[in-house]
Amino acid sequence: MKESDLVRFGVSMPQELIERFDSFITEQGYNNRSEAIRDLVRKALIQPERLSPKEPVAGTVVIVYDHHATDLPNYLMELQHEYHGNIISTMHVHLNHHQCLEIIIVNGEYGSLQSLTDAIRVQKGVFYAELSVSVIKSQSPGRDGDDHHDHDHHSHHNHHNHHNHHQQNHV
Repeated sequence: MKESDLVRFGVSMPQELIERFDSFITEQGYNNRSEAIRDLVRKALIQPERLSPKEPVAGTVVIVYDHHATDLPNYLMELQHEYHGNIISTMHVHLNHHQCLEIIIVNGEYGSLQSLTDAIRVQKGVFYAELSVSVIKSQSPGRDGDDHHDHDHHSHHNHHNHHNHHQQNHV
């Protein structure tokens, strides 16, 4: 973010509250109040009640379920095929003899992803199903027509081509 894009404003709050906030941001590793406040505002703006069903988002659906529940694994697989256009990748982990953890990486309109999560959550044998998202900002293509963003792909993390749908990892 460029310095010219920042808007400065003052915030008044009781002394005890700012002391507690300062302790919190120190524990979290923030360098200053501004960074912490920006993160809190971003988090508040992606709360489910604030998102439009058409909002473009990316995130995860985390599921814990009993894989011995009648037909549940087959249902989950069929449901994932039904939503294949929204699913980037999945990871499946056996927690113990009965329970599995599945993480589904998703991308699409918030309403569609919430429908997928709701369809999973109500199934018998599903102990936990939660959608967590971040809003995707629409961006214009880079100078030469390619999508462009400002970070080094090699220094922090690896991106995988999102067209490699449905990679399943068993741990």
